[in-house]
Amino acid sequence: MIVTVTPNPSVDRTLAVGRLAHGEVLRASSSWSEPSGKGVNVALALSAHGYASRAVVPVGGAEGARLETMLRARGLEYVAVPIGGEVRSNISVLEPDGTVTKVNEPGPHLTETELKALVEAAISAGERAEWLVGCGSLPVGAGSGFYAELVGAARHTPARIAVDSSGAPLAAALPAGPDLIKPNADELAEAAGHAIETLGDALTAARRLRELGAGAVLASLGPDGAVLVEENGVVHGEAYVADPRSTVGAGDALLAGFLAAGARGPEALRTALGWSAAAVRQPGTVLQADGTDPTADVTLHDRVDERRRLRRS
Repeated sequence: MIVTVTPNPSVDRTLAVGRLAHGEVLRASSSWSEPSGKGVNVALALSAHGYASRAVVPVGGAEGARLETMLRARGLEYVAVPIGGEVRSNISVLEPDGTVTKVNEPGPHLTETELKALVEAAISAGERAEWLVGCGSLPVGAGSGFYAELVGAARHTPARIAVDSSGAPLAAALPAGPDLIKPNADELAEAAGHAIETLGDALTAARRLRELGAGAVLASLGPDGAVLVEENGVVHGEAYVADPRSTVGAGDALLAGFLAAGARGPEALRTALGWSAAAVRQPGTVLQADGTDPTADVTLHDRVDERRRLRRS
């Protein structure tokens, strides 16, 4: 069982348009809504591939009720922590070339009592879990130490702990010693204090994050794939995607695949990249299993070319 905690979940509405033009009236060719938030995405991707998962989420207001309805419709196990505020609703505008423009609401204000209840629900679920994964942005009212508190509390459970966040919440969680973190290139740059322009830059930043307390670092690098930096070494991998449709949720699929494959070593990275590539080929936020081998176009490199410049730079 893998348990995810999403302090700031959402209902995501995606609108597909021919092109995004500022100041014009646009007509969507299609639209859909999905339950979302990074931890929700991870849990749904795992569930879609037959892995036992459970999502712990705060719920409140009409959007919170809608979120619960969507989770039940997808057959996902979840733990709802009642809050007085309204779960946020986000908007994504998708263009034919895969470009996504997102507008995210800040989310509700959670009281200290509600935040405590969320941690307690996560720890209770973690008593029966292999992994407890804290994901995403924090709602209004949560201090930057939320994930550090979660990591510390989870040490009393059998679960290993992963954190996928950014900024001050990620930095504060590092001294607590999470077993795994999953930054992207921007978050690596923040840790390094400078732009990540080469694979060598990415590795240096990932190693720095390990020095600060992370057990292992799975870093997503967009079109340049991902690097895994752990105690036993470093491996870089990438997956070819001929026709990308949306990059939203690709990082969540990467983390889900890595956890599903054992969360250690090159083969877990291979699975992670395969799941991430499959997400990029789909228009929605949440990865859906389609019966094909997601790792068919994945290439691993045990010798990392640290001079290679990243295409995103």
